[in-house]
Parts: sequence; C-alpha cells; structure tokens
Amino acid sequence: MKCVILAGGSGTRFWPYSRYSNPKQLLNIIGDKSMLQMTIERLEKIKKITDIYIVTREDLHDRIIKEVVGIDKNKVIVEPSGKNTAPAIGMMGAYFAMEDPDDIMGVFPADHLIVGHRKFEKAINTAYHLAKKGKNLVTIGIKPNHPSTAYGYVQYDEKSEQDHIDAYHVKTFAEKPHKKLAERFVASGDFMWNAGMFFWRVGTFMDSLEKHIPDLVESLTKIATKIHSGESFDDLWEFIDPISIDYGLLEKATNIYVISGEFKWNDIGSWNALYRILSSDKNGNVIMGNGKVMNAGNNLIHSNDRFTAIMGLDDVVVVNTDDATLVMHKDKVEEVKDLVEFLKANGQKQLT
Repeated sequence: MKCVILAGGSGTRFWPYSRYSNPKQLLNIIGDKSMLQMTIERLEKIKKITDIYIVTREDLHDRIIKEVVGIDKNKVIVEPSGKNTAPAIGMMGAYFAMEDPDDIMGVFPADHLIVGHRKFEKAINTAYHLAKKGKNLVTIGIKPNHPSTAYGYVQYDEKSEQDHIDAYHVKTFAEKPHKKLAERFVASGDFMWNAGMFFWRVGTFMDSLEKHIPDLVESLTKIATKIHSGESFDDLWEFIDPISIDYGLLEKATNIYVISGEFKWNDIGSWNALYRILSSDKNGNVIMGNGKVMNAGNNLIHSNDRFTAIMGLDDVVVVNTDDATLVMHKDKVEEVKDLVEFLKANGQKQLT
C-alpha cells in the first residue's frame, strides 16, 4: 500500500499555539515528537504499507525534510497552493496510476492522535482487503461517544458487509452538524465520525474522480507527468478549483464502505479535543505549563512561560504565547478560526 499524508494545513482552531508558519502538525503537542513524526512512525509499523508520501506547502517543505525522521525527501510533494483535499489526493492518485493502477492507496491526516496500534492495524488491513477485492472506496469511522459538532459524520447500513463483520455500506456523508443535529445522529446509532482516512485501488479512485469531477482529472493527469519528471506544475495548479474530497466525490459515490475503528482516536482539532485526552485534577482542571486554578472547575490553561491563573470561573480555556493571549469559554472553541480570519482582515496577519 502506498500512503499519502496530508500535511499542508495551518491548524487555525489551535491558535494562538498553532500558526500558519508553525502549524499543528509540526508541533510537539503530545510528548516530545511532532504530530507528523508520530503519524509517520505509526504508519511505518503497518506491514502492508510499502511507501509513505507527504503532501505539504512549499514553505513547510524544507522544514519537514530537516526535522522529520524516516521519510524519503523525494517523497515530500509540494502543492503550490491550498486547493482543499480533492486536488491534493487526486494528484497523488494520478501519479500512482502511472506506475500501477492496481496499487492500493491510503490517505491519512498528519495530526491525529491514535491509541491502540493492533486495533488500528486491524482496521487498515480490513480496509486494504475491501479496497483490493472490488471497486470500493473505503473509509474508517469512529463510533461517537458524544455529539460533537467538530467532525463530519458517516451514516451506514447496520448490516455488515458479508466478508468483514466490521465493514458497512455507507448511506450518506454529513457535514459538521449543529448541536441538535449531532445529538440526533448519535441517538440514531447508525452514524460514525468521519476520521478522514481513505483507502482504494488507485484505478478505482481515478475512475470515480473521472465520473464525478471530470474537469479535475484532466488537470491531474498532466500534473502527475510533471511530478514524475520533477518539473514545476504551478501553471497547471493555478487553474484548479478548490474542492474537498468529501463534497466532490464521497457524498456522490455509491460504492463506499466504512470500517468501524475500535482504536482510540482524537483529531486534536481544537482546545476542547486536547482537553479531553489530558489528565485533569479532581476539579476537572488541566494545566499545561505554568499556572494555577483556584475555586474553579473544568478549565484548561496552556502557558509554557508566563504564569497564568484562573479564579472563580468554570469551563474556560486560556492560552498564552509570547505575542498573544486567548481567553474563551469552552463552548466557543470552534470559533477560534473566525478570530484568525478577523486578524488577517484587519492588518494583523503576523499574529496568524
């Protein structure tokens, strides 16, 4: 299996710790290794994986080659600008198709936390076999333990696939829902979180793109030739319209299966997501760095250098960096990206 790690994001919901020039996937959020390094080491342990490629931004290319261990520098591919996920994944599919359209391709985010390696490998092996045996597009889902509004959802047919008891035919993909809709999804029992991991035979994937996004495939085929020869494809990339793989393909295709991942998963996509995986004191407070909480509960402090205190407030997140301080209620963590957009639009791009 050839794997593609998508590592071009900027982690705006993790501001002010994550910045455009120093994004979440390159930060040591859990332990002493970056999220990208942890992802690579996790995939290297999977027996069926033969090649690991990284797709990233031009400004992160040199840093990834310098800092990340265990990656072939020739397999770090630069996308000239962010065009969402379908073009990034599609150009790699077109590139792999030049060599062997029967290869299995796996797609992974760069910055998720996964605990339980044997269960993770089991899910990947199931996805591999399901992708190899037919013209199937396969994803991994996680059974929700709370009604999150931060994740997309996958609705599935509760009757499992004949040869794999943990694989189900997908009915629909749903975008990130509002709170009441998320509660309905979880209560129904036939929805999983979309974990952003995909598997398919390269030829099946390219045929599916041809069917649902034909204009994109024409450009990707030309780009693949340029990648193969080491030439720039900026001029071709410029005219590609941004589109997500979910919206462009997965919401339209009918040959999709979801594997129920039994491992522990967290996308660490927001301060609340981080709070959930860290150990708290008896009052539910988490302190990362230098701080103190008094007469208060269920708070998160992230402040490496400056002493930070919370008194008499509950459900608050406080993040301190050298040049910015963020204070917010935990209900508002998904709105951090709106603050980042405000800074960009009001002459403070240096803070983003």
